Amino acid sequence: MSDFYIHVRFLVSVLFIVLGINGAALAEQVKIGVLSHRGDASTMRHWTPTAEYLTREIEGMDFSIVPLDFDEIDPEVEAGSVDFLLVNSGIYVVMEVKHRISRIATINNLVSEQSQNVFGGVIFTSVNNTHINSLEDVVGHSLMAVDQTSLGGYQMGWREMKKVGIDLQQDLASVSFGGIHDEVVNAVISGKVDVGTVRTGILDSMADEGLIDLTQIKIINQQHNENFQIILSTSLYPEWPFSKLQHTSEELAQRVAIALLQMSQLDPAAQWGDYAGWTVPLEYQPVHDLLKELSLAPYDQIKRFTLKDVFSRYYFSILIIGLLIVVLSAMTLFIYRLHRKLEESKHLLEQHHVQILDSVADGIYGVDLLGNSTFVNKAMEEITGWTGEEIIGLNQHEILHHTREDGSPNPPLECPVYKTFHENKARFVEDDLFWRKDGTSFPVEYSSNPVQDENGKTVGSVVVFRDISNKRKSEEAARQYQSELAHVARLSTMGEMASGLAHELNQPLTAIATNADASVRLLEQGSSISRVVEILEKIGIQARHAGEIIKHLRKFVRKEEPELSRININKLIDEVLLLVKAELARTGVKVTTELETELPEVIAQHIHIDQVLLNLIRNAIDSLSLVDKQQRKLTITTAVLDKEHLIIRVMDSGLGISEEVSRTLFTPFKTTKEHGMGLGLSLSQGIISAHKGELAVETTAPGNTVFSFTLPYSRGED
Repeated sequence: MSDFYIHVRFLVSVLFIVLGINGAALAEQVKIGVLSHRGDASTMRHWTPTAEYLTREIEGMDFSIVPLDFDEIDPEVEAGSVDFLLVNSGIYVVMEVKHRISRIATINNLVSEQSQNVFGGVIFTSVNNTHINSLEDVVGHSLMAVDQTSLGGYQMGWREMKKVGIDLQQDLASVSFGGIHDEVVNAVISGKVDVGTVRTGILDSMADEGLIDLTQIKIINQQHNENFQIILSTSLYPEWPFSKLQHTSEELAQRVAIALLQMSQLDPAAQWGDYAGWTVPLEYQPVHDLLKELSLAPYDQIKRFTLKDVFSRYYFSILIIGLLIVVLSAMTLFIYRLHRKLEESKHLLEQHHVQILDSVADGIYGVDLLGNSTFVNKAMEEITGWTGEEIIGLNQHEILHHTREDGSPNPPLECPVYKTFHENKARFVEDDLFWRKDGTSFPVEYSSNPVQDENGKTVGSVVVFRDISNKRKSEEAARQYQSELAHVARLSTMGEMASGLAHELNQPLTAIATNADASVRLLEQGSSISRVVEILEKIGIQARHAGEIIKHLRKFVRKEEPELSRININKLIDEVLLLVKAELARTGVKVTTELETELPEVIAQHIHIDQVLLNLIRNAIDSLSLVDKQQRKLTITTAVLDKEHLIIRVMDSGLGISEEVSRTLFTPFKTTKEHGMGLGLSLSQGIISAHKGELAVETTAPGNTVFSFTLPYSRGED
């Protein structure tokens, strides 16, 4: 290359550095693999300007050259380490077949100022070798080529020698490879080998560069072509193609192809690379034909061997294969037996699985994502009356769960079993309804758990249910028993309060009798009517007072009705205080009430809450009887606790509760009273729990005991 272009390239590089134009760090890296047939230094020197040209022409891309030796091309292409490939036509054909690369342009080579898009091979010897003047004379001599995959530097010459009947392996003294063209040329000139073969243009270029003297070279089988005025010994073949790898995008390949085709012969890249630009990709069928004729990849064929050849050449391999077959047969037999055992174990496990399912007293069945039953156990069949054959594969909801207890339809999407696998969340339902085959229903409690496959994906659910008919009967019997027990407790309480109640009733009755006698005497004496009316009004007040006491007393001792009703808790407290008024007066207990006004109503059984309040107040009176009269204070408060509950507190200033007593405070038949039954607090706790509330006790200060209980209140729409 002329000094002018060297200086121009240097000045352009300096200009880029001065202007700070360096986008490589930001641009996408694109690698061009180039066959390094004359050494890496020569390859980089000739082709780096082409990469720089593409970097300038294609925005956002940074092209670089990767020199590749002959034996590096296939692994680099297979690994996808480069994006484009520039190699000889023979290697291209192999890569096209093997790795599906595709050409996008063909180079117009420039040799001795001639632009050519075809090339050939040159077979030569030293001018001092007088024994070799034709191809036939090569027999018995040594040959050096560039590489086995070099099209111009080996395969073209091989084809020409084959045409005249020369077998390179049998007829030559030796065949060696130099790796690069320059090495082959130097070996022939120095006399290390007799004959060499390189691609066209190499000898001319080396002569132009002053590396050799062409007068030292003798051309063998020289060809003359008026369109190809370069030293030639073989047929002509299309020049090197510029090709894209399979992973390289079509859009980038099109941009590269356009940039190459638009390159001027005078462009510094072309001048530095010693070529005359690029043309559209040529037809490479001649290269395919050459490779087929020489039986080279991708058209290499395996020679046919006789059975004798197989045994003679591969005896050891056959022996190893035979041993492997024996070993594999033994392993196959072992695996077969192991498979049979696994199948038997699997069958046994399935039987055990069925036996376990059938041994469970609860009904069990599976459901897929469509809601269809997948399996049932024996208890399921016995409880529902449906057999496995009748229910498996059918929609379980439509068979077992279609209607609610009130007769209204039960929508499938509201079914907890459906929600289990739709939401992938386990559920436990305490009270629901299933239907038998005979059309009757029965109460159930059941759990529904999602079932997942080996990948963790939900594929359905499994349901375990229990008929709770007997449980409901037991609960009803227990409720009746508790009710009877509570009634007995109330009667016992009334027995203890009888003396005080008798005194409380005796006062209004005595007042009534006295006032009645006074009215009679006044009438006999002819007193004024207004005086008699006044006395009669007092009689009426006392009679109503006695009537209220008797009314509340009768209500308290009768057996309660199970119906719930709306209750004003403040009024209920006043009623209970009326019942214990005499007892409070007798014991000298001072009662203070702090009742919140505008208190919402609670939904409860009136007599039950009466009983709880009476138990807590009488326990407080008993506790206060052990302290001085001046300290006997009882405080009852009501308040709204939160958005759902009221709280009622009964606080006394007695001696408090010891730790030992507190541990058994709510245990039935445990009492600290001499004649107590030990049922009051236990029954009270059961009553409050049944009303969805809580009964608790705490000590707020030394000697101050607070019993409190909560009740859910009505919001109006309940």
